[in-house]
Amino acid sequence: MKPSETLHPGRWWHALPDGRIQCDLCPRDCQLHEGQRGACFVRQMVNGAMQLTTYGRSSGFCIDPIEKKPLNHFYPGSSILSFGTAGCNLACKFCQNWDISKSKDMDRLMDAASPQMIASAAQRYGADAVAYTYNDPVIFAEYAIDTALACREQGIRNVAVTAGYIHREPAREFFAVMDAANVDLKAFTDEFYHKLCVGHLQPVLDILAYIHHETDCWLEITTLLIPGHNDSPAEIRELSAWVAKELGPDVPLHFSAFHPDWKMDDIPPTPAASLSQARRIALDAGLHYVFTGNVHDSEGGTTFCPQCKAALIVRDWYDIRRYDLSPEGHCPHCQAAIAGRFGKVLGRDGRAFGPNRIPVRLS
Repeated sequence: MKPSETLHPGRWWHALPDGRIQCDLCPRDCQLHEGQRGACFVRQMVNGAMQLTTYGRSSGFCIDPIEKKPLNHFYPGSSILSFGTAGCNLACKFCQNWDISKSKDMDRLMDAASPQMIASAAQRYGADAVAYTYNDPVIFAEYAIDTALACREQGIRNVAVTAGYIHREPAREFFAVMDAANVDLKAFTDEFYHKLCVGHLQPVLDILAYIHHETDCWLEITTLLIPGHNDSPAEIRELSAWVAKELGPDVPLHFSAFHPDWKMDDIPPTPAASLSQARRIALDAGLHYVFTGNVHDSEGGTTFCPQCKAALIVRDWYDIRRYDLSPEGHCPHCQAAIAGRFGKVLGRDGRAFGPNRIPVRLS
């Protein structure tokens, strides 16, 4: 253990006959010797037991618009206190937060923060929710769950931004305390997951179905379109058809623009036309709410009524230009119910938090 680390008893593991332990948190099923760390780097065998080495430590805190997560149908215009730790249980070569998720330098976890401190900070800064993000929160599930419970005591909502690479048993406890999740469905082929993420597709599909059908957690999905790797019309058609059939037409789907990063800095950015094409394919597959992200695209950022096609929430990136929902979350033109979680008014008091980013320190 490094001086900057703190040990916290880990859950979801079992002992093996040969003296090792197996982590049962995610489908990687890491088998560890004494002192060895899992693929995520933050779960370690210490004195014969699993320990989480990042409990109560954060890589930083920032207040963002909820739309940045991205969540477009979960209390639009609200603000959210975002934080993460370090490490990740996938190894995506295109990671947009690689300096955090791939960090093995625990000294970057500068902010010590108990669950109660995070909940109090969210309340103090007027944040409507807390987001577990930057790196994947499933790897610090014990810390995230305790923080979510502390937030609920203060009336603060909880949001997970995750790749959904987690076993069913820990997922049951994790998503039970989350009010919303944006799950990163990285592609729709196992080859992509295996070669570019060192993972597999099916566990993610299983978790998507679990969240939507067996929890009260609001679900939205994001797919980062990488030119030449997961952006073919055929693959997008298959992905969209699966969402429509297995989850239904009301789960929002975001197609987000890739920018060169980490180990894929030789791939060009996603053309805006590719995002628009993907959105059209998904709409043609029967999905009601399909968005484009990381680009200025008013049409691709707008929520349309699936019944009368009226523009109800007009967005430009994270800026809400028009909000036209009834207090009950219905279209005011045809009274169709719009899927999602909506407040009586936009944001907290009728105004959106907007495209702001406010770094904060807890101590």
